[in-house]
Amino acid sequence: MSFETLDYGELIQKLTKLAQNNDPIDTSLYQKFDVKRGLRYADGRGVLVGLTHIGDVVGYEMDENGNKVAIPGRLIYRGYSVEDIVHDAQKNHQFGYEQCVYLLLFGELPTQQQLDEFTYVLGALRTLPPNFTEDMIMKAPSSDIMNKIARGVLASYSYDSDPENRDVQNVMRQCVELISRFGTLAAYGYQAKRRYYDGKSMYIHNPDPSLSTSENFLRLIRADKSYTRLEAEILDLALILHAEHGGGNNSSLTIHVVSSADTDTYSAVAAAVGSLKGRRHGGANIRVMEMMDEIKSNVKDWSNEKEIAEYLRKILRKEAFDHTGLIYGQGHAVYTVSDPRTTLLKAKATELAKEKGCEEELNLYNIIERIAPDVIYEKLGDKKRICANVDFYSGFVYSMLGIPRELFTPLFAIARIAGWSAHRIEEIVAGGRIYRPAYKNVMEERDYVPIEERVQTPLGPDKVQDDDGGTAGPSD
Repeated sequence: MSFETLDYGELIQKLTKLAQNNDPIDTSLYQKFDVKRGLRYADGRGVLVGLTHIGDVVGYEMDENGNKVAIPGRLIYRGYSVEDIVHDAQKNHQFGYEQCVYLLLFGELPTQQQLDEFTYVLGALRTLPPNFTEDMIMKAPSSDIMNKIARGVLASYSYDSDPENRDVQNVMRQCVELISRFGTLAAYGYQAKRRYYDGKSMYIHNPDPSLSTSENFLRLIRADKSYTRLEAEILDLALILHAEHGGGNNSSLTIHVVSSADTDTYSAVAAAVGSLKGRRHGGANIRVMEMMDEIKSNVKDWSNEKEIAEYLRKILRKEAFDHTGLIYGQGHAVYTVSDPRTTLLKAKATELAKEKGCEEELNLYNIIERIAPDVIYEKLGDKKRICANVDFYSGFVYSMLGIPRELFTPLFAIARIAGWSAHRIEEIVAGGRIYRPAYKNVMEERDYVPIEERVQTPLGPDKVQDDDGGTAGPSD
């Protein structure tokens, strides 16, 4: 038999249809076997799979009858409220992300001397190893910066003289180096994209070791290296708020799972980057911006609540935007009454909007935040309280800072590498057991058919399950 005329694309299409026909699972089986889909109970609570000292996400309390009671959201880093961390930094006119990293890694708030020493180390390590930029970034540019960061993390293995050593001290060294360099990896990856994919000028500035993480990032992505104090402060705030979010979020869980297999630091962190890239995780703020673009284009009066509400109803009816029926930036797996990150970021965003002349647009965001919960309840009748999450305002803040959208999710990674590092070290110190949850096999056993007796399986479109066939519900 000759395969010279075989159409590879057509073959893949046929095999894909075959896979689609075999993979869907009857949703009733999930109830029958009490499967915790997405590692969640039916009421949305996460299944308890571990213990942590690092962070806590609080959005409800359990009453004496075992029922969830919604409360204002709180975000805790190593036992300290993130609001206190932010307010203390603002009161002392300091950039707070570096202090936040110290707290997450070492478990205690630093003295001023400890903070100064640690900040000096972070600054000194921001420059990438010799020839790394040319060989690993410029010679292999990527249209997606998150993929470029993941490749940069994996490439860092080759520049490490002791990459396989799982000793805690060595892992700590690796994590501190990655924390220092994530901003540089993202900025240089973006510059390479500008040059090779967008046909624009590329600017490769050296990091300034005397500057904070937020200042350095703004310096590296701008042609003139300039920024205002307010711009750097609000980016610093965003980094603090995204640095950690408990062990159960998808990317931090990924760090625990992959680290539990006893692999190297670079493999574990690269896996977390891949998780964060997802549109259901770190990529959500871009979806908010795309949704807001459409709302601004179709709502004539941005101050008219009735007109805005009607367009939100169209989105919910799957008649507008991406036809998923989702209003992005609304709702959270844990927070119900309020997302503390949103509250803090919104306050600073209001200040920045005045400086940038974006008050009309900010007012549109405020109206949507206020009326969206009622519009959603009106459509779905869900009694669960809904609040705006941090993704609703973060993209708007980044856009006011003139940061391109392809850097929105990388900024999340630049912040979250702190939390990931803390979770990796915690898993190495306190874990000791590989993650191995159970999956129930619901495929019945079959008698083996010798190859000469097999009949080709139909691959026609009539055998493919419709998107609306109800074989698998969406996960968050």
